[in-house]
Amino acid sequence: MGMANDLVFFAVAGLIFLVIAGLGLAIPAGSSGDRAVRRLKTLDAGRATSRVRKLPKDDGAARRKKTQLMLNKLREQGKARRHPGIANNVEAKLMQAGLDMAPRTFWLISITLGLVSAFGIWSSGAEGPPPVMGIEIKSQPAMILAALIGGGLGLPHWVLGLLAKRRNKKLMSQFADGIDIIVRGVKSGLPLTECLRIIARESPAPLGPEFVQLTDNIQMGTALDRALQQFYKRVPLPEVNFFVIVLSIQAKSGGNLSEALGNLSAVIRSRKMMREKIKALSSEAKASSMIIGALPFAVAFMVYLTTPDYIMDLFITPTGHMILFMATCLMAIGIAVMRKMISFDI
Repeated sequence: MGMANDLVFFAVAGLIFLVIAGLGLAIPAGSSGDRAVRRLKTLDAGRATSRVRKLPKDDGAARRKKTQLMLNKLREQGKARRHPGIANNVEAKLMQAGLDMAPRTFWLISITLGLVSAFGIWSSGAEGPPPVMGIEIKSQPAMILAALIGGGLGLPHWVLGLLAKRRNKKLMSQFADGIDIIVRGVKSGLPLTECLRIIARESPAPLGPEFVQLTDNIQMGTALDRALQQFYKRVPLPEVNFFVIVLSIQAKSGGNLSEALGNLSAVIRSRKMMREKIKALSSEAKASSMIIGALPFAVAFMVYLTTPDYIMDLFITPTGHMILFMATCLMAIGIAVMRKMISFDI
């Protein structure tokens, strides 16, 4: 009986052990199943989140693609405006110089100057140098033609280009401040057109009149893009082109206008600082070219002070006239070459 009781006790203990072991195995299995279920739910939520986040990314890609297409179109338009038949004609140059003059008036002045220059050479009575090796050289017709071309085309266009360059330089010194006005106005809640009117009212010439014409075109019903293109035609500078591109892209695709214009203002100021640095670095070369260019006149003046009869042969003889004409052409070529060597575009 004792052994039977012991066997029953061990059998019951074994059963209890098996039940406990089974429960122990069942509970972790259930918890791992719960973890698996939770993991599947987390993965599904992650996929849903990634799908939600993917939509703005796709929208951003489409927006960047649209912006790139607009940039390519604006570059093509810029190349078309830089064509000599469009951007460099007399009417455009007169607008860039800020002159209220019709192109016909400019051509009349140019023709008058050319005729006066040619008449001055003709009235001097230069007959040409003596024959060289039996060949007679007629210098007067060539000098009259050169005076006609130089007085009628060279001098007026040079003066017009100088006036346009001076006006553009003054406008660029004010342009960054005008952009800052737009940035502050947009941040304070003002519309873009009102910011442009503020610049037109408050800015001095030449920036103020240019924005007056820009705002007048917009008020008369011209689209913003077209009005900006006309503004760039009047002021064909890289900074203005950047400004036109930023506003055109913002008007068509949206974006943070104040941030974009703030970055543009910083870029314009950096370009101005770089330009001034280049000017300072090239000042030595410019001074050397000015000294070299002034040497012939200084030597001629000193020779005139010492032996005036010797130097006056250049002005009273046909051979001297020919030498002066050739010297003037060579000086002009040398000045153009030195100017090209010390000029930098940024």
